[in-house]
Parts: sequence; C-alpha cells; structure tokens
Amino acid sequence: MKVSIFSTCLVDMMFPNVGIAMVECLERLGCETDFPESQVCCGQPTYNSGYMEKTRATLINQLKAFKDSEYVVGPSGSCVGMMREYAEIFKGDPEYADAARELGEKTYEFSQFLYHVLGVTDVGATLEGKATYHRSCHMTRILGEKEAPYALLAEVRGLELVPLPHVENCCGFGGTFSVKMPAISEQMVEEKMADVVATDAEILISADMGCLMNIGGKFNREGKEIKIMHIAEVLNSNVTKPVRATV
Repeated sequence: MKVSIFSTCLVDMMFPNVGIAMVECLERLGCETDFPESQVCCGQPTYNSGYMEKTRATLINQLKAFKDSEYVVGPSGSCVGMMREYAEIFKGDPEYADAARELGEKTYEFSQFLYHVLGVTDVGATLEGKATYHRSCHMTRILGEKEAPYALLAEVRGLELVPLPHVENCCGFGGTFSVKMPAISEQMVEEKMADVVATDAEILISADMGCLMNIGGKFNREGKEIKIMHIAEVLNSNVTKPVRATV
C-alpha cells in the first residue's frame, strides 16, 4: 500500500519529529511512503478568514500535488478535515470537482488510517507513564472520529490512560481564532490546563500539534510541567513487538 505524507505546516516547520514518527510507524506496518514536495498549506487559515477566492490557488496546488497518490495521511485532524472540505468548495467546478472529491475520499488523519484502513490497534509500542488524551475539535466535529486514538492508545504497553474531564471542550487555539479573540482563547486554554492538571497525568497526548502547542505553551507560561506528545510519537515509542498490517 502506497501512502503519501501530508506533513502540515506546524509539523513541517516546528515539529518534524512528529512527521518522522508517523513515517516510521507507517513503514513498520508495511506501507510504502512518499512525500510530494510540491505540497503546501491546506489553506485553512486564509479560507477561514474569508479569503475564499485568494485561497483557491493553494487548494488547487494541493489537488495537483496529491493527484496520483493512493492514500494521503496527515498528522492533524484539523488539516485533514480541511482537505476533505475541498469537495464542497469545488462542488460544480467543471475542472476540479472530481479531483477534490477524490482527494477527500483518500485522505486520512494518521490514527484514523491505522485503525480504519490498516485495521491495526496494537503497533507494538511501549511507553511508561500516566497520560491523558485531548480530543481536538476538528478531529471529532469534522472527521467524526472519537474511537481510533483511544483504541490505539489502549494497546500501548505501560501506558496508564486516564480520562480528561470536559474532553469535549476546545482548548482555545482554533488557528486564527486565538489571534482574533485572544482574551477568550486565553480563558479557554486556562480551563483546559486545569482539567489536565486534575488528572495528575505526566503526559498530554493529542492527534493535533496545534492543540498541543497551545496547551503546552500555557503550561510553560504558568511554570507547570507536562510532557506533550503527538499520538504518532507515542505509537512509535520503544517498539519491542512490531506488528505488521496486511496491506
């Protein structure tokens, strides 16, 4: 099975270790990966800010970059959700409607791909510690995914996963929201930090680095300690029992 990696801006520029973990995990499970170098941003920041026409060039670039991909996998429910929105954005467009629909159908968030496409839960990872999982908004509201991350984390040896209170609440990042509404965003992340602290977890896990960057930043500003880990890093930790998917 061939998988094209969609890195996302945050991972590409700030958290390359997440991309490396994702690739290593996929290849260990038998996937053949490639990285279309013409890919850019998914277009979400400008599109959500109302620059719809000016965003078209970015979206079209993505359609062309992944045109020949069998599957596209990214480490962010938010960015993958945006790429699935292309079908609606280009609906009725004689030139790009089919390409937009096809891209949405073959694009998956990392944990979704492992669980729903590869049919894997146990990837052979080991991580000692007490952790809690933050469920990002776009992962659940746009992708409708509430099962895959928990099923995968449940099989990580040594990991004690405790429920996060008010898990449905947003962390306050929301991309451009945190810039446009900083006071509200700050209050939201303060409440999220308090919920994480209440679990006594040593590790905060999520499937979206935007959320982890936001929550981890709040912890740093308050002088509190928490280790943030993307789910790909967790699933690529201390692998002692490689499990190969049938692909």
